[in-house]
Amino acid sequence: MAISTVKLEAHVKEGFKTDIKCSHDFVIDQPKQGGGQDLGPNPLEIFLSSLPACICAIGKIISNQKRLNVRAINVKVEGDIDKDFLMGKTEEGRAGFTEIRSYIDIDADMTKEEKEAFIKEIEKRCPIADNMTYQSNLKAILV
Repeated sequence: MAISTVKLEAHVKEGFKTDIKCSHDFVIDQPKQGGGQDLGPNPLEIFLSSLPACICAIGKIISNQKRLNVRAINVKVEGDIDKDFLMGKTEEGRAGFTEIRSYIDIDADMTKEEKEAFIKEIEKRCPIADNMTYQSNLKAILV
């Protein structure tokens, strides 16, 4: 086993603009109608975008390892969320996505069954899909 720790930092001062410091710094914000400046995607979009990005990356890793001629992997993701709960308008339900759907299109000379097996291996090896399926040991530590 080779456990690695991935680290990043987030800083917010006024408004909702959150500066993320990691290998490639970026900004997360809220849309103007939500009180932000619309300087970047919101946290929900960032969270959901990690899934198709990971599916594509793991798919490329697997195709390279197995020398598969995968020309392209295209992923669309949808997530259903109760915004009334996250806005504090109700106590019923939960804060997270109630369902996340990914639609994967693989451009490769494979049968449907081979593509399905390829997707199963991607799902098995994708850390984002794994964390979405099996909640990780999330800890919030006050410093």
